[in-house]
Amino acid sequence: MDSRMDAHAAKAALEWQIELGATEAIDDAPRNRYDLPAKAPAPKKARPVGAVAPENLPTESDPVAEAEQAVANVRTLEELQAAIAAFDACELKRGARNLVFADGNPHARVMIVGEAPGRDEDREGRPFVGRAGHLLDKMFAAIDLSRTAPDPEHALYITNILPWRPPQNRDPKPEEIAMMRPFVFRHIDLVGPDILVLMGNIACQGLLGKRGITRLRGKWQELGGRPVMPMFHPAYLLRNPSAKRETWQDLLALKEKLGES
Repeated sequence: MDSRMDAHAAKAALEWQIELGATEAIDDAPRNRYDLPAKAPAPKKARPVGAVAPENLPTESDPVAEAEQAVANVRTLEELQAAIAAFDACELKRGARNLVFADGNPHARVMIVGEAPGRDEDREGRPFVGRAGHLLDKMFAAIDLSRTAPDPEHALYITNILPWRPPQNRDPKPEEIAMMRPFVFRHIDLVGPDILVLMGNIACQGLLGKRGITRLRGKWQELGGRPVMPMFHPAYLLRNPSAKRETWQDLLALKEKLGES
């Protein structure tokens, strides 16, 4: 019997080996068939849809630090107003109609700091223009001070702790006060008044770190070497007319202090 395969048998044997996966007869280099196959790399876990890569996660912002940086190079009131208008960390800005910056004579000896704009202030873009504003004008007119006076000796300059109206006239939140405080301090430095008047609890909390206006009113405080008089907010006086007696005493004390300085 011939030990050699005929062509048909060889072809059948080759097809059988191909079916088993033997597709390479000779390699370019010797291969040890007993080596273990290399371990395939573990597949990467798919990131959930919408997930952000860790290196691209936004860092937590510090609005107080942003405010301090925003006022670092401010040299004029116009620059300050522009810096506040460009400050986007305060959510109140998105719901307000207007930025309420200030009113009155920037050379005034007396600077009033209120709490936050109300509906009328938000509409007009000026502080203290509603009923409380009209009462404020009457109060200070009684001691010959006015926001429209050209003479610094008889003039007033008015601003607020917050430049934007809180929704539904709610009280400002502590974090809102904190992030706007650097702007208020810079505002005071640029105006350079002889005396500050803080209207209400929010103004006292924001600049003095104190609350309790019924206890604070009428008692001179100090801020940066400058005398400070806490007073009832005119809106409080509209609700509590009996407190006008104490406010009149505070106005007389203010007038006396102006005469001394």
